[in-house]
Amino acid sequence: MLTWPAPQIPALPGHGGPVQVRDSSTGELVVAAPGSRASLYVCGITPYDATHLGHAATYIGFDLLVRAWLDAGQTVVYASNVTDVDDPLLERADATGMDWRDLAADQTALFAADMTALGVIPPDVYTGAVEAIPAVVGAVESLVADGAAYRVGTPDASGAGTDDVYADLAADPGFGLVARLGRDEMLALSAERGGDPDRPGKRDPLDPLLWRAARDGEPAWDGGTLGAGRPGWHIECAVIARDGLGLPFDVQGGGSDLRFPHHEMSTSHARLLDDGAGAATHVHTGMVALHGEKMSKSLGNLVLVSRLLDAGEDPMAVRLAVLAHHYAADWEWTDAGLAQARERLELWRAAVSGNGAPDTAAMLAGARAALAADLDAPAALRVVDDWARASVAAGGRDDLVEGAPGVAARAVNALLGVRL
Repeated sequence: MLTWPAPQIPALPGHGGPVQVRDSSTGELVVAAPGSRASLYVCGITPYDATHLGHAATYIGFDLLVRAWLDAGQTVVYASNVTDVDDPLLERADATGMDWRDLAADQTALFAADMTALGVIPPDVYTGAVEAIPAVVGAVESLVADGAAYRVGTPDASGAGTDDVYADLAADPGFGLVARLGRDEMLALSAERGGDPDRPGKRDPLDPLLWRAARDGEPAWDGGTLGAGRPGWHIECAVIARDGLGLPFDVQGGGSDLRFPHHEMSTSHARLLDDGAGAATHVHTGMVALHGEKMSKSLGNLVLVSRLLDAGEDPMAVRLAVLAHHYAADWEWTDAGLAQARERLELWRAAVSGNGAPDTAAMLAGARAALAADLDAPAALRVVDDWARASVAAGGRDDLVEGAPGVAARAVNALLGVRL
């Protein structure tokens, strides 16, 4: 699958230090990638509707991680997916009268345009669920052969038996270590977030679907010994991460609503596919609300990136409005927050408009330190604000450093993704 164009990342003097993040599973601060190579998997979109600010906050949050790793001199391998066949997509296509493939293509292209405008670095490995199906089939077949998956019969329209395939969570002694939830909470979230705990024939209500047998009116692919069908959601990400990054990899990321069941299940699958390996660290972004309710497609309370841009908003102001909040925090999108971001962008641009400005060494060090400390973007913004105010106040003073505005603009671009 083609990704979007990569933004130019300017070279900066010196380099940042090791980047720490908070592991969602343990609550501890850990070095995100202790080696010279840093690997990241971020769950992508299900392309049945446009990119909203909740999506933007997630991808901007992990974009900061990629930028901080690069600034620290690490080689970064970043993988992501597009769930371009799934129940919500098929339901939306049916409701709108569109072919599901056309809907997926249109919304994936719109997402790419939004990410380009917001300056988000694209993944190195970008794989759609449909193109991953042969690899998923092989993975599920191996889990069945190992006794870690089993079949549950479901009658098709002709009355002949076809089989869905489920993972047997009892085969994974590490299940539960990602989200660390009680069973009752897991059951409730499974029912709420795409699971089927009440499905008859499952060994455990939490066992997740690996392969959905073909149904009338639904797309299906050759599943080899599994029979015709399509992949489950969690195994898709496990296989794309395995094939794109290798196992184990450093960080698995996504919105906090993916912590369970999606990341719990996909990590379980990865462990079973590779003898106990998976993501070393799990990192989750907070939820973005509008008028007191979490933004979600199901509620329809969305602020769409594309509509903001179509209305004339500067994408860098939108990005700054997101960066004003820590990636892991829950927060609310407001007109006032966007207005403050516009003012900040105007200040920063004024600060780099001359030939000279105050020295940038402290600003660069402060921004790097903030990002190394769990990607503290709000702290980094305050560091740049202080320098920018000093620059604007300095006017034409004789002790200004020639070329400092250019260094500041490159630093803000490279570290924060804000083009001035």
